Amino acid sequence: MAGDDAVADLQATVRINTDIAPKLFNPMIFGGFLEHFNRQIYNGIYEPDSPLSNEHGFRKDVIEAMKELKLSVVRWPGGCFASGYHWKEGVGDNRKPVDDMAWGVIESNEFGTDEFVQWCRDVGCVPFICTNAGNGTIQEMADWVEYCNGTSGEYAELRKKNGHPKPLNVPIWSIGNENWGGHEIGTKTIKEWGPLVLEAAKKMRAVDPEIKLSAAATRNEHWTLPLLKAAGDYLDYVSVHGYWFHFWNKNEMPDYLTCIMHSQGPENLISDVIRILDKTGHRGRIKIAFDEWNLRGWHHPGFPRKEVSDYDDQEIKNLVQARDINLIDSQYTMADALFTASFFNACLRHAEDVGMANIAPIVNTRGPLHVYPEGIVKRTTFHVMAMYANLLGSRVGAANIKSGMLVHGDKRIPVVDAISTVDESGMLWSIALINRHPTEVVDCTVKFKDELLDGSFGATLLSGDSPEAFNSIEHPNRVVPENKSMIFQNGVVKLPPHSLSIIKLSIK
Repeated sequence: MAGDDAVADLQATVRINTDIAPKLFNPMIFGGFLEHFNRQIYNGIYEPDSPLSNEHGFRKDVIEAMKELKLSVVRWPGGCFASGYHWKEGVGDNRKPVDDMAWGVIESNEFGTDEFVQWCRDVGCVPFICTNAGNGTIQEMADWVEYCNGTSGEYAELRKKNGHPKPLNVPIWSIGNENWGGHEIGTKTIKEWGPLVLEAAKKMRAVDPEIKLSAAATRNEHWTLPLLKAAGDYLDYVSVHGYWFHFWNKNEMPDYLTCIMHSQGPENLISDVIRILDKTGHRGRIKIAFDEWNLRGWHHPGFPRKEVSDYDDQEIKNLVQARDINLIDSQYTMADALFTASFFNACLRHAEDVGMANIAPIVNTRGPLHVYPEGIVKRTTFHVMAMYANLLGSRVGAANIKSGMLVHGDKRIPVVDAISTVDESGMLWSIALINRHPTEVVDCTVKFKDELLDGSFGATLLSGDSPEAFNSIEHPNRVVPENKSMIFQNGVVKLPPHSLSIIKLSIK
């Protein structure tokens, strides 16, 4: 059983202080990421030959699912792919296939900038473009801004020629992707990075002064301090990434407890970056863009690479095919769901510092939506995202949490995590309560200031018949949200095991 070796104090108290003014959060924390990898773009969001697609070739069922998530912003085209991507090859009528060095496949260029922006418009989300700071140039970045946002110039005219007389108005841009890493095409040194970002920011802003800019950063001072010293005055965000299982080369399927014990990881990473922003004096103006995150790292053995592959080599074919392991639905259990809820709680608690977060990816691979030729599967993480996007108020209340600890091996985390939000009226509250214990009910006391919550309240509950429960093509509705009444007696509510509850109540 998943809970046999779990030890926990099954008590928690959540105190909501209504004297402290709630703080607005940015709905862009409920964002997504798309990369030209495996089946995210082609046979994911884009499938022109499918009877399920619209006139643009976009899967209609995917678009409707993204609307259900109120998907706010999407980062594209990568990822490692971005460090070898030349945007001019993906616009206009005469597109040609090119080598995708990073992932060892041929990129058809059928889906490019125009298609991405159109998809975002169909979904209703903000487009966020990551530029090529690998083997690309600063001029190439500036030209891309002109193509998307310019009203005059060579590339604005090219856009008009391609059927878009009005600017595409892409508001957010990132300079580079993980250029600190040896795995990346065009890896940069610490000394190179800050000056490059500064010059790119100047040139891109010269084309459109209104754009918001981010740059590849880390939680480590040795990289991010020099970046901010050189270019901090030109940045609106720093881009950081977090994956808590590095399954790049060897895919594993750890049990619920092994997974859930990483739930504090996002909060710790956010705190590290905040300290750097504080140290440089940029906190308050520069926000954190957590623009790649997921519990599980993508499985891509033998890649990314920095040279063109021999596509006929059987070893290469086998490695490319191995990426389909990411699509195995049984990997995405209630552990993934509750990790996702914990991630959002961390972002909401730090709403003044976290301006954006993009689950990596939003479709297929490790994403919340599995797309296959005949339909879609909403994984456990999809339902968590939908609950947070649709059931929370727009402001985060001050909540103090005292919780017993869940212990597994040498790791300890609070058994209960919580967040409170309120709408603009200040009266309609939503309380999200996570019970991380795999098998035991937890008694959770909820107070508004010093008053115990009492009575029956409407709630939405996500759990499952097992902590290892998952949704699949064969059983797409094994884990789905349920509308419930949750009873508080002298402030105490019983939280089901491995569950997320969002409770709605009106407090005058």
